[in-house]
Amino acid sequence: MERRRKTLLVTMLAGAALLLSSCGGSVKIGNIIANPTKYQNRNVTVNGTVTSSFGAIVAGVYQVQDDTGKIYVISSGGVPTKGSRVRVAGTVQSGVTIGGRTFGTTLRQRDVDVR
Repeated sequence: MERRRKTLLVTMLAGAALLLSSCGGSVKIGNIIANPTKYQNRNVTVNGTVTSSFGAIVAGVYQVQDDTGKIYVISSGGVPTKGSRVRVAGTVQSGVTIGGRTFGTTLRQRDVDVR
């Protein structure tokens, strides 16, 4: 009987780990803004709507908003247009200055999926 309980417990824990690892892995923007040191230099994925964007030849910046907050995303290429729904993967950074403008907590884009 004890062996069956241990097997059941191990199976349940493995199932829970698999379930958690398969969740989209996206983070709410409000969580990043509320606790930037927790996410500093970590890779995260956020989902939201582009509320503003501006770009130059070598880089661009756009702002993404979800139901919990807004964050600026720094791109080394083009930027999605205002109103686009996006899923952005990147690294959380703080105190980034671009073109003489300083941004607080930002996401340095690694990959973006425009929907």
